[in-house]
Amino acid sequence: MASISLSQTKTDLLSGLTVALALVPEAVAFSFVAGVAPTVGLYAAFFVGLIASLLGKPGMISGATGAMAVVMVSLVSVHGVEYLFAAVVLTGLLQLLAGGFRLGKLIRLVPHPVMLGFVNGLAIVIFLAQLEQFKVAGPNGEKTWMASTELGLMAALIGLTMAIIHFLPRFTKAVPSSLAAILAVSLLVGAVGLQTRTVGDVTSIAGSFPSFHIPMVPLTWETLQIIFPYSAILAAVGLIESLLTMSVIDEMTETKGRPNRECVAQGAANLATGFFGGMGGCAMIGQSMINISSGGRGRLSGATAAVSLLIFVVFASHLIELIPLAALVGVMFMVVIGTFEWSSLRILRKIPRSDAFVLVLVSAVTVFTDLAVAVLIGVLISAVNFAWKHSHMISRRVSPPSNGESEDQITYSIFGPLFFASTGQFLDLFDPESDPKTVVLDFSHSQIMDHSGLNALEVLRERYQRHGKTLRLAEVSQNCASIMERARNLVNMSYDSRGSK
Repeated sequence: MASISLSQTKTDLLSGLTVALALVPEAVAFSFVAGVAPTVGLYAAFFVGLIASLLGKPGMISGATGAMAVVMVSLVSVHGVEYLFAAVVLTGLLQLLAGGFRLGKLIRLVPHPVMLGFVNGLAIVIFLAQLEQFKVAGPNGEKTWMASTELGLMAALIGLTMAIIHFLPRFTKAVPSSLAAILAVSLLVGAVGLQTRTVGDVTSIAGSFPSFHIPMVPLTWETLQIIFPYSAILAAVGLIESLLTMSVIDEMTETKGRPNRECVAQGAANLATGFFGGMGGCAMIGQSMINISSGGRGRLSGATAAVSLLIFVVFASHLIELIPLAALVGVMFMVVIGTFEWSSLRILRKIPRSDAFVLVLVSAVTVFTDLAVAVLIGVLISAVNFAWKHSHMISRRVSPPSNGESEDQITYSIFGPLFFASTGQFLDLFDPESDPKTVVLDFSHSQIMDHSGLNALEVLRERYQRHGKTLRLAEVSQNCASIMERARNLVNMSYDSRGSK
């Protein structure tokens, strides 16, 4: 047992080191997207990565992300970076509240087609982000594609990186294949003297230890009005991406994450980050995939990635800046291949058209707009489709008369849920003018779901009353009886409760 633990510890350490190398260009790139200095993104990757790994889902990697960076752009450009730090602190508080109020369980409302669309959309986003590494700045600052010779060399190095990652595990798993590929390509470029872009050609990652820093903003109502909308969006985006990533990791590792705990972990991470000059962040599906595929399963892998990143920034920036961008792009391309749910392409014609539409739509919206918007649209469309289908499921059947039942009485058995979308069809099932004097609705196969259902019953009762007839309910479940009891002033109808279903 001890040898297994020691083996996993070694794997977590090496996997975390691999993730740290891949975090560097991502954190720098997202810093540029948000309009802040590279160290702001790197500090965020350290604090968010460390705290989230210690408190949240084991094996899941968190850090600065593009989904949150795009929200920050206008705040930074208009009000400055200090307001961003304040917004990140408030983001953490909102996420802590979400965990405290147990809102993490709302992730259960995300249908599987939305999950597939989220994964596929992020895979495409990761792929498109890597294409920027094939461009160079022109004399006027505009970005153009590399010259054919340089482009060909970079493509060859990317291919070599991907080949090592793919084939090395067939021979040995002693070292994560991604880490081996990065080291091998870096040594090859340095030994042969190949002229290709490195991390240092993009930016310097050198920095110092982060220090405690209270955001320099006035503590006024006006400041809260400025930062709260951004914080609310950042909190929502961060939690959605983190909880969906957690669901993906759960499926890959056959484990069960705790959504509310993850909300608290992300909140604590962002709260601390805002006080140490970081831009905030959330779970990263790309780096999480690198970690899981490299064998990282424990909290040690995420903590190692965060600490290694800080060591790179403070002590070893000159070495990290020598890593060819081609090696890191190759790693991310393999992440794209592993992240994209290729099986979703095969099942598009086999699943309901509405689910196929949601899957494709969520993927597209994730790519062209925003992750949170994509998920919300997918959930909304799925919910509307669900309600529409179930609105046609309500029906009635005449029950045979029981012993001693009068000819002036009829019993209808109701089937299907009675809720806002089915009330119209429910009311059309009955003809108060031609029915006997007493009508009993047997609800043993139905449920009253909402206020619209209660209102439909009251409308039906009034219709029978206008014809001098009586309507009552029978075999009402305890849940429905509780709803009826609370709505006694809204629904003036007698009913017989039958206990829990």
